Amino acid sequence: MYQFLRLFYVKTLFCILILWLSLEIIKLTKTNMNNFKSILLGILFLVSITTNAQKKAYQIYNANGHKVSYNKMLKKLAKADVVFFGEEHNNPIAHWLELELTVDLSKKRQLILGAEMFETDNQWALSDYLSDKLDEKQFKDTTRLWKNYKTDYKPLVEFAKKKDLKFIATNVPRRYASLVYKKGFEALDSLPDSEKMWLPKLPIKYDAKLPGYVKIVAMMGGHGGDNLPKAQALKDATMANSIAKNYENGKMFIHYNGSFHSNDYEGILWYLKQHLPQAKIMTISLSEQKSILKVAAENKNKADFIILVPETMTKTN
Repeated sequence: MYQFLRLFYVKTLFCILILWLSLEIIKLTKTNMNNFKSILLGILFLVSITTNAQKKAYQIYNANGHKVSYNKMLKKLAKADVVFFGEEHNNPIAHWLELELTVDLSKKRQLILGAEMFETDNQWALSDYLSDKLDEKQFKDTTRLWKNYKTDYKPLVEFAKKKDLKFIATNVPRRYASLVYKKGFEALDSLPDSEKMWLPKLPIKYDAKLPGYVKIVAMMGGHGGDNLPKAQALKDATMANSIAKNYENGKMFIHYNGSFHSNDYEGILWYLKQHLPQAKIMTISLSEQKSILKVAAENKNKADFIILVPETMTKTN
Protein backbone atom coordinates (compact mmCIF):
# COMPACT_ATOMS: atom_id res chain seq x y z
CA MET A 1 0.00 0.00 0.00
CA TYR A 2 2.87 2.34 0.86
CA GLN A 3 4.53 1.72 -2.51
CA PHE A 4 1.26 2.41 -4.32
CA LEU A 5 0.76 5.72 -2.50
CA ARG A 6 4.35 6.73 -3.13
CA LEU A 7 4.01 5.98 -6.85
CA PHE A 8 0.69 7.87 -6.98
CA TYR A 9 2.29 10.86 -5.25
CA VAL A 10 5.24 10.92 -7.67
CA LYS A 11 2.99 10.64 -10.72
CA THR A 12 0.72 13.42 -9.43
CA LEU A 13 3.65 15.78 -8.90
CA PHE A 14 4.96 14.92 -12.33
CA CYS A 15 1.60 15.73 -13.97
CA ILE A 16 1.44 19.07 -12.13
CA LEU A 17 4.95 19.89 -13.30
CA ILE A 18 4.12 19.03 -16.91
CA LEU A 19 0.99 21.19 -16.72
CA TRP A 20 2.98 24.15 -15.39
CA LEU A 21 5.63 23.74 -18.07
CA SER A 22 2.97 23.56 -20.75
CA LEU A 23 1.49 26.87 -19.59
CA GLU A 24 4.96 28.43 -19.68
CA ILE A 25 5.42 27.15 -23.21
CA ILE A 26 2.23 28.87 -24.31
CA LYS A 27 3.54 32.13 -22.91
CA LEU A 28 7.08 31.82 -24.25
CA THR A 29 6.24 30.69 -27.76
CA LYS A 30 4.82 34.14 -28.28
CA THR A 31 8.04 35.91 -27.28
CA ASN A 32 11.16 33.78 -27.15
CA MET A 33 11.81 30.71 -29.31
CA ASN A 34 15.09 29.91 -27.56
CA ASN A 35 13.37 29.64 -24.20
CA PHE A 36 10.72 27.46 -25.83
CA LYS A 37 13.39 25.03 -27.03
CA SER A 38 15.00 24.91 -23.60
CA ILE A 39 11.72 24.09 -21.85
CA LEU A 40 10.84 21.48 -24.48
CA LEU A 41 14.18 19.76 -23.92
CA GLY A 42 13.53 19.91 -20.18
CA ILE A 43 10.18 18.19 -20.59
CA LEU A 44 11.73 15.46 -22.74
CA PHE A 45 14.43 14.94 -20.12
CA LEU A 46 11.88 14.66 -17.30
CA VAL A 47 9.80 12.18 -19.29
CA SER A 48 12.93 10.14 -19.95
CA ILE A 49 14.08 9.90 -16.34
CA THR A 50 10.57 9.21 -15.09
CA THR A 51 10.06 6.41 -17.60
CA ASN A 52 13.38 4.76 -16.84
CA ALA A 53 13.51 5.40 -13.11
CA GLN A 54 12.15 1.97 -12.19
CA LYS A 55 13.27 -1.44 -13.37
CA LYS A 56 10.43 -3.73 -14.39
CA ALA A 57 10.14 -7.09 -12.70
CA TYR A 58 8.05 -8.47 -15.55
CA GLN A 59 6.41 -7.60 -18.86
CA ILE A 60 3.34 -9.21 -20.41
CA TYR A 61 3.08 -9.93 -24.15
CA ASN A 62 0.56 -11.65 -26.38
CA ALA A 63 1.47 -14.72 -28.41
CA ASN A 64 2.88 -12.60 -31.23
CA GLY A 65 5.17 -10.65 -28.95
CA HIS A 66 3.18 -7.41 -28.61
CA LYS A 67 3.00 -5.79 -25.18
CA VAL A 68 -0.32 -6.01 -23.38
CA SER A 69 -1.43 -4.66 -20.02
CA TYR A 70 -2.31 -6.83 -17.04
CA ASN A 71 -5.91 -5.58 -17.22
CA LYS A 72 -6.22 -6.52 -20.88
CA MET A 73 -4.92 -10.00 -20.14
CA LEU A 74 -7.34 -10.27 -17.22
CA LYS A 75 -10.28 -9.25 -19.39
CA LYS A 76 -9.49 -11.89 -22.03
CA LEU A 77 -8.79 -14.65 -19.54
CA ALA A 78 -12.10 -13.99 -17.80
CA LYS A 79 -13.89 -15.41 -20.86
CA ALA A 80 -12.12 -18.78 -20.73
CA ASP A 81 -13.36 -22.09 -19.37
CA VAL A 82 -9.90 -23.35 -18.44
CA VAL A 83 -6.77 -21.25 -17.81
CA PHE A 84 -3.30 -22.75 -17.56
CA PHE A 85 -0.65 -20.73 -15.76
CA GLY A 86 2.68 -22.18 -16.88
CA GLU A 87 5.26 -21.23 -14.28
CA GLU A 88 8.93 -21.59 -13.55
CA HIS A 89 8.70 -23.44 -10.25
CA ASN A 90 11.24 -21.30 -8.39
CA ASN A 91 10.34 -17.91 -9.83
CA PRO A 92 8.82 -15.56 -7.22
CA ILE A 93 7.15 -13.32 -9.80
CA ALA A 94 5.28 -16.33 -11.18
CA HIS A 95 3.90 -17.21 -7.77
CA TRP A 96 2.95 -13.65 -6.94
CA LEU A 97 1.14 -13.24 -10.27
CA GLU A 98 -0.62 -16.59 -9.85
CA LEU A 99 -2.14 -15.37 -6.61
CA GLU A 100 -2.95 -11.88 -7.92
CA LEU A 101 -4.55 -13.27 -11.06
CA THR A 102 -6.57 -15.81 -9.09
CA VAL A 103 -7.87 -13.15 -6.71
CA ASP A 104 -8.81 -10.84 -9.60
CA LEU A 105 -10.48 -13.59 -11.64
CA SER A 106 -12.49 -14.64 -8.58
CA LYS A 107 -14.19 -11.25 -8.75
CA LYS A 108 -15.39 -12.02 -12.27
CA ARG A 109 -16.00 -15.78 -12.30
CA GLN A 110 -16.70 -18.74 -10.05
CA LEU A 111 -13.46 -20.67 -9.79
CA ILE A 112 -12.12 -24.18 -9.34
CA LEU A 113 -8.38 -24.41 -8.70
CA GLY A 114 -5.99 -27.24 -9.48
CA ALA A 115 -2.26 -27.78 -9.47
CA GLU A 116 0.52 -30.06 -10.64
CA MET A 117 2.09 -29.74 -7.18
CA PHE A 118 -0.54 -31.98 -5.55
CA GLU A 119 -0.95 -35.65 -6.43
CA THR A 120 -4.26 -37.43 -6.89
CA ASP A 121 -3.87 -39.79 -3.94
CA ASN A 122 -3.45 -36.75 -1.66
CA GLN A 123 -6.79 -35.25 -2.70
CA TRP A 124 -8.51 -36.44 0.46
CA ALA A 125 -6.00 -34.63 2.67
CA LEU A 126 -6.20 -31.43 0.62
CA SER A 127 -10.00 -31.47 0.69
CA ASP A 128 -10.10 -32.25 4.42
CA TYR A 129 -7.74 -29.36 5.13
CA LEU A 130 -9.89 -26.97 3.11
CA SER A 131 -12.98 -28.08 5.04
CA ASP A 132 -11.20 -27.85 8.43
CA LYS A 133 -11.27 -31.60 9.04
CA LEU A 134 -7.48 -31.53 9.25
CA ASP A 135 -5.38 -28.85 10.88
CA GLU A 136 -2.27 -27.53 9.14
CA LYS A 137 0.14 -29.90 10.88
CA GLN A 138 -1.99 -32.93 10.03
CA PHE A 139 -2.23 -31.73 6.44
CA LYS A 140 1.55 -31.35 6.14
CA ASP A 141 2.16 -34.72 7.78
CA THR A 142 -0.14 -36.59 5.40
CA THR A 143 0.63 -34.80 2.12
CA ARG A 144 3.72 -34.91 -0.11
CA LEU A 145 4.21 -31.16 -0.27
CA TRP A 146 6.87 -29.53 -2.42
CA LYS A 147 9.72 -27.94 -0.50
CA ASN A 148 8.64 -24.45 -1.63
CA TYR A 149 5.02 -25.01 -0.60
CA LYS A 150 5.11 -22.51 2.27
CA THR A 151 6.23 -19.55 0.16
CA ASP A 152 4.77 -20.41 -3.24
CA TYR A 153 1.66 -22.59 -3.06
CA LYS A 154 0.31 -22.16 0.44
CA PRO A 155 -1.08 -18.67 -0.43
CA LEU A 156 -3.21 -20.27 -3.18
CA VAL A 157 -4.43 -23.03 -0.87
CA GLU A 158 -5.27 -20.53 1.86
CA PHE A 159 -7.16 -18.36 -0.64
CA ALA A 160 -9.19 -21.40 -1.72
CA LYS A 161 -9.91 -22.17 1.93
CA LYS A 162 -10.96 -18.61 2.67
CA LYS A 163 -13.26 -18.44 -0.36
CA ASP A 164 -14.57 -22.01 -0.06
CA LEU A 165 -13.20 -23.01 -3.47
CA LYS A 166 -12.47 -26.52 -4.67
CA PHE A 167 -8.76 -27.21 -5.07
CA ILE A 168 -7.96 -30.29 -7.14
CA ALA A 169 -4.83 -32.40 -6.74
CA THR A 170 -4.30 -33.15 -10.42
CA ASN A 171 -0.91 -34.82 -10.83
CA VAL A 172 -0.08 -38.52 -10.94
CA PRO A 173 1.52 -39.95 -7.79
CA ARG A 174 5.24 -39.80 -8.51
CA ARG A 175 5.76 -43.52 -7.89
CA TYR A 176 3.74 -44.32 -11.01
CA ALA A 177 5.70 -41.87 -13.17
CA SER A 178 8.86 -43.53 -11.87
CA LEU A 179 7.41 -46.94 -12.71
CA VAL A 180 6.70 -45.90 -16.30
CA TYR A 181 10.18 -44.40 -16.61
CA LYS A 182 11.70 -47.73 -15.60
CA LYS A 183 9.35 -50.20 -17.30
CA GLY A 184 7.07 -48.33 -19.72
CA PHE A 185 3.29 -47.94 -19.84
CA GLU A 186 2.80 -51.71 -19.73
CA ALA A 187 3.85 -51.76 -16.09
CA LEU A 188 0.66 -49.92 -15.15
CA ASP A 189 -1.51 -52.83 -16.33
CA SER A 190 -0.40 -55.04 -13.45
CA LEU A 191 -1.43 -52.53 -10.76
CA PRO A 192 -4.42 -53.47 -8.56
CA ASP A 193 -7.66 -51.57 -9.10
CA SER A 194 -7.14 -49.80 -5.78
CA GLU A 195 -4.11 -48.08 -7.33
CA LYS A 196 -5.44 -47.59 -10.84
CA MET A 197 -8.06 -45.26 -9.38
CA TRP A 198 -5.34 -42.57 -9.15
CA LEU A 199 -4.65 -42.83 -12.89
CA PRO A 200 -6.51 -41.93 -16.07
CA LYS A 201 -8.16 -44.73 -17.98
CA LEU A 202 -5.70 -47.29 -19.32
CA PRO A 203 -4.14 -47.72 -21.80
CA ILE A 204 -2.62 -44.24 -21.91
CA LYS A 205 -2.89 -42.59 -25.30
CA TYR A 206 0.53 -41.47 -26.45
CA ASP A 207 1.97 -39.70 -29.48
CA ALA A 208 5.77 -39.88 -29.40
CA LYS A 209 5.95 -37.42 -32.32
CA LEU A 210 4.49 -34.49 -30.40
CA PRO A 211 7.18 -31.75 -30.47
CA GLY A 212 7.23 -31.42 -26.69
CA TYR A 213 8.07 -35.07 -26.16
CA VAL A 214 10.59 -35.05 -29.00
CA LYS A 215 12.23 -32.06 -27.30
CA ILE A 216 12.56 -33.99 -24.02
CA VAL A 217 14.51 -36.73 -25.75
CA ALA A 218 16.71 -34.15 -27.51
CA MET A 219 17.35 -32.20 -24.29
CA MET A 220 18.51 -35.36 -22.54
CA GLY A 221 20.71 -36.40 -25.44
CA GLY A 222 18.94 -39.73 -25.65
CA HIS A 223 19.56 -40.56 -21.97
CA GLY A 224 16.43 -42.01 -20.40
CA GLY A 225 15.40 -43.69 -23.62
CA ASP A 226 11.85 -43.86 -24.94
CA ASN A 227 10.33 -44.12 -21.46
CA LEU A 228 11.35 -40.65 -20.28
CA PRO A 229 8.78 -38.80 -22.42
CA LYS A 230 6.24 -41.51 -21.57
CA ALA A 231 6.61 -40.65 -17.89
CA GLN A 232 5.99 -37.01 -18.80
CA ALA A 233 2.97 -38.04 -20.86
CA LEU A 234 1.53 -39.96 -17.88
CA LYS A 235 1.69 -36.75 -15.84
CA ASP A 236 0.05 -34.76 -18.64
CA ALA A 237 -2.68 -37.35 -19.15
CA THR A 238 -3.41 -37.57 -15.41
CA MET A 239 -3.61 -33.80 -15.00
CA ALA A 240 -5.93 -33.51 -18.00
CA ASN A 241 -8.14 -36.29 -16.65
CA SER A 242 -8.29 -34.63 -13.22
CA ILE A 243 -9.29 -31.30 -14.75
CA ALA A 244 -11.95 -32.88 -16.98
CA LYS A 245 -13.46 -34.89 -14.10
CA ASN A 246 -13.77 -31.84 -11.88
CA TYR A 247 -14.70 -29.20 -14.45
CA GLU A 248 -18.14 -27.66 -13.98
CA ASN A 249 -20.05 -25.83 -16.70
CA GLY A 250 -20.17 -22.10 -16.11
CA LYS A 251 -17.14 -22.11 -13.82
CA MET A 252 -13.51 -21.40 -14.65
CA PHE A 253 -10.84 -23.97 -13.86
CA ILE A 254 -7.42 -22.40 -13.19
CA HIS A 255 -4.51 -24.83 -13.32
CA TYR A 256 -0.99 -24.11 -12.09
CA ASN A 257 1.79 -26.16 -13.66
CA GLY A 258 5.31 -26.02 -14.95
CA SER A 259 5.24 -24.20 -18.27
CA PHE A 260 6.61 -27.25 -20.08
CA HIS A 261 3.32 -29.05 -19.42
CA SER A 262 1.29 -26.48 -21.35
CA ASN A 263 3.69 -24.63 -23.66
CA ASP A 264 2.88 -24.67 -27.39
CA TYR A 265 -0.66 -25.84 -26.51
CA GLU A 266 0.66 -29.37 -26.03
CA GLY A 267 1.19 -31.60 -23.00
CA ILE A 268 -1.88 -31.38 -20.77
CA LEU A 269 -3.82 -29.53 -23.47
CA TRP A 270 -3.38 -32.34 -26.01
CA TYR A 271 -5.13 -34.70 -23.60
CA LEU A 272 -7.68 -32.22 -22.25
CA LYS A 273 -8.99 -31.41 -25.73
CA GLN A 274 -9.92 -35.07 -26.05
CA HIS A 275 -12.00 -34.81 -22.88
CA LEU A 276 -13.42 -31.30 -23.36
CA PRO A 277 -13.27 -30.54 -27.10
CA GLN A 278 -15.64 -27.56 -26.81
CA ALA A 279 -13.90 -25.87 -23.88
CA LYS A 280 -12.34 -22.45 -24.39
CA ILE A 281 -8.78 -22.92 -23.13
CA MET A 282 -6.27 -20.11 -22.61
CA THR A 283 -2.65 -20.34 -21.56
CA ILE A 284 0.03 -18.28 -19.87
CA SER A 285 3.72 -19.06 -20.10
CA LEU A 286 6.31 -17.42 -17.89
CA SER A 287 9.85 -17.32 -19.28
CA GLU A 288 13.10 -15.83 -18.09
CA GLN A 289 15.21 -13.74 -20.47
CA LYS A 290 18.29 -11.55 -20.17
CA SER A 291 16.19 -8.64 -21.42
CA ILE A 292 12.41 -8.40 -21.12
CA LEU A 293 12.09 -5.60 -23.66
CA LYS A 294 11.39 -8.02 -26.50
CA VAL A 295 10.16 -11.60 -26.75
CA ALA A 296 12.85 -13.91 -28.09
CA ALA A 297 11.89 -15.87 -31.18
CA GLU A 298 11.90 -19.18 -29.30
CA ASN A 299 9.38 -17.83 -26.76
CA LYS A 300 6.84 -16.47 -29.24
CA ASN A 301 3.59 -18.41 -29.73
CA LYS A 302 4.22 -20.58 -26.68
CA ALA A 303 0.98 -19.40 -25.11
CA ASP A 304 -1.80 -16.85 -25.41
CA PHE A 305 0.11 -14.64 -22.97
CA ILE A 306 3.84 -14.66 -22.38
CA ILE A 307 5.22 -13.15 -19.20
CA LEU A 308 8.90 -12.27 -19.33
CA VAL A 309 10.97 -11.99 -16.17
CA PRO A 310 14.66 -11.00 -15.98
CA GLU A 311 16.87 -14.05 -15.68
CA THR A 312 18.60 -12.36 -12.75
CA MET A 313 15.41 -12.64 -10.68
CA THR A 314 16.05 -14.28 -7.32
CA LYS A 315 14.72 -17.79 -6.76
CA THR A 316 12.39 -19.15 -4.11
CA ASN A 317 14.36 -22.31 -3.36
